[in-house]
Amino acid sequence: MTVDILVAEIGSTTTLVNAFSGIGSSSPRFWGQGQAPTSVLVGDVTIGLSGAIRDLSQKLGEEISYSEMFATSSAAGGLRMSVHGLVYDMTVRAAQAAALGAGAIVRNTTAGKLSGYDIEDLVHENPNLIMLAGGTDYGEKATAVFNARAIAESGLKTPVIYAGNIQCRREIADIFKQAGIPFYMTENVYPKLDMINIEPARKIIHAAFEEHIVKAPNMEHIRDMVQGNIIPTPGAVMEASQLLYAEIGDLVVVDIGGATTDVHSVTPGSDEIASIQTSPEPMAKRTVEGDLGLYVNAHNLVEMIGRDKLTNELGIDVDVCMANYKPIPKTSEQVRLTSRLCVEAGITAISRHAGALRHIYSPQGRQTIAEGKDLTKISYIVGTGGALTRLPERERLLRQIADCNKHGMMLFPKPGELKLLFDDDYTMASLGVLGKRFPEDAVNLMRQSLKI
Repeated sequence: MTVDILVAEIGSTTTLVNAFSGIGSSSPRFWGQGQAPTSVLVGDVTIGLSGAIRDLSQKLGEEISYSEMFATSSAAGGLRMSVHGLVYDMTVRAAQAAALGAGAIVRNTTAGKLSGYDIEDLVHENPNLIMLAGGTDYGEKATAVFNARAIAESGLKTPVIYAGNIQCRREIADIFKQAGIPFYMTENVYPKLDMINIEPARKIIHAAFEEHIVKAPNMEHIRDMVQGNIIPTPGAVMEASQLLYAEIGDLVVVDIGGATTDVHSVTPGSDEIASIQTSPEPMAKRTVEGDLGLYVNAHNLVEMIGRDKLTNELGIDVDVCMANYKPIPKTSEQVRLTSRLCVEAGITAISRHAGALRHIYSPQGRQTIAEGKDLTKISYIVGTGGALTRLPERERLLRQIADCNKHGMMLFPKPGELKLLFDDDYTMASLGVLGKRFPEDAVNLMRQSLKI
């Protein structure tokens, strides 16, 4: 069997491949999915890719050949970025939103001039990409230039993306050129007060990732098999979310995984909330919660809920269940526990992602302000990832997550208002990268998977 395109999702432990045909026609089709252990640790990622293709061939009952392969990757630690700006609530938050929206893991964030300790932390972290911002256009310049020199003198050769004050561009470009550091320039992520501009930066991050991921340890052979685009897996989910927004309107996507829980939202919010909002938010936003995974962080979720409460609620011995806990639940007790942890992870991640109303008091009396992302106008909540596509009671679980705004203070729809959609084929990330070249086909395939 020959298919048009295979899309590989190279994870930290598992590699998936999804097969698609009819690309470029009016009737694209998803054929199936194969999987195999990711082979980064044995020094060649193509071993895992080949294994996943063999698994797909066995499931389909015939040998698979393909014209082209695309890929998303969170292997080799994923896309690790550091972000450095001028004021935390302005340029730093905007740059961080761009990095997270592109699918990065941001572990190092600083505001103001980099100190010696900041540089030590940066060298220790050794990110894949560094994003440097700072200053509105034609505003403060000194901090961005100072930070550029500090990074250039650190000894790191990590690629740098500059997304700050346009007046500093030539000077900062010269600093990194003289240091022999790969350098990318993009539009300011915070060009004016109360204005965020992260989409150009997000695209540059994908371009830089694609150029440099092939140089990461044990990823050197990825181009032996992958001819098309390679972008970070969470960034691909954001690409898919934005394509879907253009079709069905305001939405939030929840991806509850073994290590993290990601929330992606695409919505401009409401004019009513905008009039009382304290700071701007991006239209497309991603948050990643590193403490809310269903396997790696299962113990953390158990402690958040409380062992006694779980025992009484589920009627199981939590300690016995956790002693033999698996990434994919095997027993009815494990399924019940995983389902409960899934709801806790989803509600907690949504509450962190969404903004909230807050009352403040002044000489004029009590006033209500809005802080954070306004999700009040979203119509759909989409479940993707292993838990929300494969657990047996997924509709009940996602409904509980969708109805989490019981007190009414979150900037999130009230219980019962959201429509539920499920990524049945578990292909949303694959369709995000496919959509960079074939957006219409990606949308058609998403409609098939989501049953819309």
